[in-house]
Amino acid sequence: MYRFLLTPRWWVINVFTLLAIPVCLFMGSWQLSRFETRVNTHNEQRNEASAEQRAAARPLRDLLPVTAKTSGERATATGRYDTAHQLLVPDRRLDDRDGFYVLTLLRVDGGKDGDGGKDRNKALPVVRGWLPGDADDPAATAKVPAPPSGEVTVTGALQASEHQGSDGVNTRGGLPRGQLGMISAASLVNLVPYQVYDAWVTSSEAPGALKPVPPRAAEGTGLDIKAFQNLGYTGEWFVFAGFVLFMWFRLFRREAETARDLALGITPPEPTAPTAPDPDRSPDDAERTRSPSATA
Repeated sequence: MYRFLLTPRWWVINVFTLLAIPVCLFMGSWQLSRFETRVNTHNEQRNEASAEQRAAARPLRDLLPVTAKTSGERATATGRYDTAHQLLVPDRRLDDRDGFYVLTLLRVDGGKDGDGGKDRNKALPVVRGWLPGDADDPAATAKVPAPPSGEVTVTGALQASEHQGSDGVNTRGGLPRGQLGMISAASLVNLVPYQVYDAWVTSSEAPGALKPVPPRAAEGTGLDIKAFQNLGYTGEWFVFAGFVLFMWFRLFRREAETARDLALGITPPEPTAPTAPDPDRSPDDAERTRSPSATA
């Protein structure tokens, strides 16, 4: 009764099933491992962040270029604030409130950059803090404290440059003068007449009404939306494996029932095509050809 499994059609079905199920299980396990890796990285970053808050800050040049390991570490840099190029970064949330960052460029003198060359008086973007409100509101911007003059030493968490996919980034353009949608060297290159580090620092101390901005997790780590996408893909691949097995069993049961009926001499009725009415036949002819049982 199961000889149909040896037919070419069923050879194709069986081979496809035997290949598809392991592939689906492998992909589901791989996506699950990606999610677990992100969870472990998130926990490690939390532990490292607690340790880094107690650890001494390291010079900026020792942490560049920014990597997933150095992102969030405490950095220190000495220089002078460029008071003529203080910028506001709108549409940034903190503690579930809308507000904006206050960014000032720190002109760092001497030393070397992350590429091993002279920094040539580069500038380091420093987020001095966050204020609630609208960056276009004069009442809110009036609370922004002026940057200190003279030489200062800034200590804060090192962050990688933002890009268009970063949270809070404004890519619409058309911002008023004095505002910045994305914190990156690429967005600052046309706003200042000097080179800018491909990194920024969120200061651990915020003057006046400003609130310190907590550091972000490095890109591709932590429990972000991509991590939960990996978890969702895990479920999808396991569902695909179950669906393939279900369809194989359904086809097998239908084929087995058909083979059993044929073995018992039970043949399915042949489908008959509906006959079209004869246009030349009159209603009287149809009445005369009706069976006696139909007229009873």
